[in-house]
Amino acid sequence: MYEFIKTLKEIYNPGHKSEKTKPSETKLYPQLRTNLEFIRESFNNSVDLTIHEMQLKGIDAAVISIDNLTDKEVLGEGIIKPILSHDYSGDVKKCLEDIKDSILCTDDVKNITTFEELFKGIMSGFAVIALDGCNEMLSIGVQGFKSRSISEPESDVVQRGSKEGFVEPIRTNIALLRRRMKNPKLYFEVMTLGNLSKTEICLCYLRDIASPDIVQELKKRLRKIDIDTVLAAGYIVPYLEDKRGVSLFSTVGITERSDTVCGKLSEGRIAILVDGVPSALIVPYLFVENFQTLDDYSNKPYFATFTRRLKYAAFFIAMMLPGIFVALGTFNPEMFPTLMLNKIAGSIGATPLSLMSETILLQFVYEIMRESGLRMPQPLGYAVSIVGGLVIGDTAINAGLIGAPTLMVVAVAIICSYIIPNLYAPVAILRLAFTVVGGIWGIWGIAALFCFVFINICSKSTFGIPYTAPLSPIGKGALRDVFIRSDWKTLSDKTAKVQNMPGSHVGGGVVNE
Repeated sequence: MYEFIKTLKEIYNPGHKSEKTKPSETKLYPQLRTNLEFIRESFNNSVDLTIHEMQLKGIDAAVISIDNLTDKEVLGEGIIKPILSHDYSGDVKKCLEDIKDSILCTDDVKNITTFEELFKGIMSGFAVIALDGCNEMLSIGVQGFKSRSISEPESDVVQRGSKEGFVEPIRTNIALLRRRMKNPKLYFEVMTLGNLSKTEICLCYLRDIASPDIVQELKKRLRKIDIDTVLAAGYIVPYLEDKRGVSLFSTVGITERSDTVCGKLSEGRIAILVDGVPSALIVPYLFVENFQTLDDYSNKPYFATFTRRLKYAAFFIAMMLPGIFVALGTFNPEMFPTLMLNKIAGSIGATPLSLMSETILLQFVYEIMRESGLRMPQPLGYAVSIVGGLVIGDTAINAGLIGAPTLMVVAVAIICSYIIPNLYAPVAILRLAFTVVGGIWGIWGIAALFCFVFINICSKSTFGIPYTAPLSPIGKGALRDVFIRSDWKTLSDKTAKVQNMPGSHVGGGVVNE
């Protein structure tokens, strides 16, 4: 038993990892033939490795690329054809400089001196020119891989706003942000994560608005990430969150909209783009931002305020309604109105399960239906939803397996959870927890669990900023965009920077250039 507990502790709390020594970089050889043999051996003569060997006025040369990652027309007409038709003079080093400065009509050209740079370049869509007798090569940007066109985001849907969403190529996403925010202070910094995948990520922030302390802390956390592959944004989220305590709520935001990111950047936040992922991470991210959408700022203030408060009410209903229903029905049925009590008592007496078991079963069945509808092809997903609704909604009641009041309560709670999609995951778990606690300890268990969740949220921070700001600690000026959405004349008077939130332990200012 002791060994079993020790093994679990090592798995879930590995402690400090020993720092891995940075692998030494392999320099390029002066001999072209040796370089090409090393490249072929490294790729094991992979079918997509393309090496075009040629002669440049008596000098052996080669153009190295990866098939389907480069634009073949640009590669042939813009690179191979010009360098073959040029008259070279001088040594090999001078020939390489002539190709870079006089022949190629592109800005995306750089010298590389190691095989690591070469491999990263060609696998990112670059073409590399190598000459015999020179231990340097030229890397040229001729990316031409196929990608999905810019379209409307599927999750962040708005009525009055742009229909442009992020796509998989990171350079396209950078261009979307640059086109929306034409400010020279908008800064992009590229880093590489993943020991095997070598995935590019890009930090985006406004140098005159973002806090230097937050920027430096974010870079520090990113440099500490030791992971083999980064295939989705969620791979790096745990490394960006504060490590104090355990919580169901995330302090890292995610969005598929470029206009939402630009709005967050103007408040001092930092966006993280991941190559191959059609979304952006946002830090720091506060709890109240889960209830804010772009439509709130496109509608009239009175309607935006109404919908904002509706979302807060939906959050509590989705999380606690089934638990309160089970607690009252099990321990305090006298609190129901007489007519409602008769209906609930009749449904409980006509079904074989207890009220708590019935409510938990309905939640599990719904989650199964939801997962099957998401994972199956779209036409079949619609069919699963229709059939599941008919079976659970009508047939199960007529068969006496579940009660109509219980089905109604669970359905209302689940529909409310869709109003705040960013909090669907924690709400689904907490809804189940409140149901169990309410069925065992009644309304006192509901109150105790609510206090625990409330304290847990208030104890969190994100990059030195309280997660519950500006509600706790309360800030008068910042509350204009929480329960009440002020008009734009008030909001534009003074932009609320995230580092200036009450209770913040980070500084603002301008990054020294």
